Amino acid sequence: MNTHEILYFAGFILFILSILAIDLGFFSKESHIVPFKEALTWTAIWVALALVLYFLIMFFGDRIHGIQNYDQLRAIIVHHGHPIKLTNETFEQALVIYRHNLSLEYITGYLIEYALSVDNVFVMIMIFIAFQVDQRYYKRVLFWGILGAIILRFFFIFLSSALIQEFSWFLYVFGVLLVFTGVKMFLERNNEDKIETAHHPVVRFVSKFFPVYPTYVGKYFIVRKNRKSMITPLFITLLVIEFTDVVFAVDSVPAIFSITQDPYIVFFSNIFAILGLRSLFFVVMHVVNLFRFLKIGLSVLLTFIGVKMLLHTYLEAWGFTTSHSLLVVLGILTTSILASVLIPEKKPEI
Repeated sequence: MNTHEILYFAGFILFILSILAIDLGFFSKESHIVPFKEALTWTAIWVALALVLYFLIMFFGDRIHGIQNYDQLRAIIVHHGHPIKLTNETFEQALVIYRHNLSLEYITGYLIEYALSVDNVFVMIMIFIAFQVDQRYYKRVLFWGILGAIILRFFFIFLSSALIQEFSWFLYVFGVLLVFTGVKMFLERNNEDKIETAHHPVVRFVSKFFPVYPTYVGKYFIVRKNRKSMITPLFITLLVIEFTDVVFAVDSVPAIFSITQDPYIVFFSNIFAILGLRSLFFVVMHVVNLFRFLKIGLSVLLTFIGVKMLLHTYLEAWGFTTSHSLLVVLGILTTSILASVLIPEKKPEI
């Protein structure tokens, strides 16, 4: 990391922590069931903030790496594998091209992560139902779950970036993983998911090492009884949510690396999608039955991204750019949503 990268990264983290602190301190004083209107409002706020960053990258993206001359720009383009071919452009013209591509990589990565988050939301809903959590405490659990996810994603993203830079073949491992996941998701799209709380690996692991209080105690994660600290079922639910996010990160983070290998853009797009996950959760809870073809769309999306990773050298030679990736991603998501709305579900005859 150079000085510019450290400053911009620190500023981004400070901004994120400030927003989360405001949300927790001013809007979450009392536990309550989040209504659809509140969830939709916060979803719009997080999407708006993500779009603000898109425009900042479009106009000032080169400052993330402190690019000051043509040689530095070329080195960054090669190092991060940006699909940009510079010819006779001036340095200023080249910067415009670089920033434009960088902003497209960011927004495409954001859309992919946000779309894949929907599947994560479905699993979270099942976790809350399986653990019989009071809806008033969903928001509290998700807040701390997302905060933990940000920390875990930081290590995962920058470790993955280091592996890709050191071993270029690692990108193909990600590609195979995504194709496998996409095909598996499609084949199992109609399976009924069920969570056995007593047999969940996280529950069994935690129960071995920590005393567990038998019932929920309001919003508290830890209680003290008979001079002994005990974790509550709400804390175990939080750990299961965190474990689930780690599993989903194995798919979603590699997916964004198919769009860009710049770890900062991967992190920015990933984190903004995660920050919007909590409000998205409450929106999806109200419209969960409307988008029945979305899972098929997500499986096609993952397969496309995996194939793109495996064939990225050939696709770049054919002129397949970040703009094309964005159009394909938007096309897949739009088609699955429209199909869900326009094609009515056949109800079994009685």
